[in-house]
Amino acid sequence: MFSLIKDLGLTVAARQEAIPFLIAFGIAEFFFKFKSFALECVAFLAVWFVLSFLQSLIFPHARRLDS
Repeated sequence: MFSLIKDLGLTVAARQEAIPFLIAFGIAEFFFKFKSFALECVAFLAVWFVLSFLQSLIFPHARRLDS
């Protein structure tokens, strides 16, 4: 996350990852009940990664360094 913010800037990074983050957070909150913070955290990060990847496939030109 630090590298993303360092390379793109806070505004661009937030705009780029806001939707996948919020969806992953909602999924984790409603569906992940592992009784282990570590497992829930890893699952949340995995879902966020997959959603971010899918977003990059669906909207390939939406991520620009100059925006």
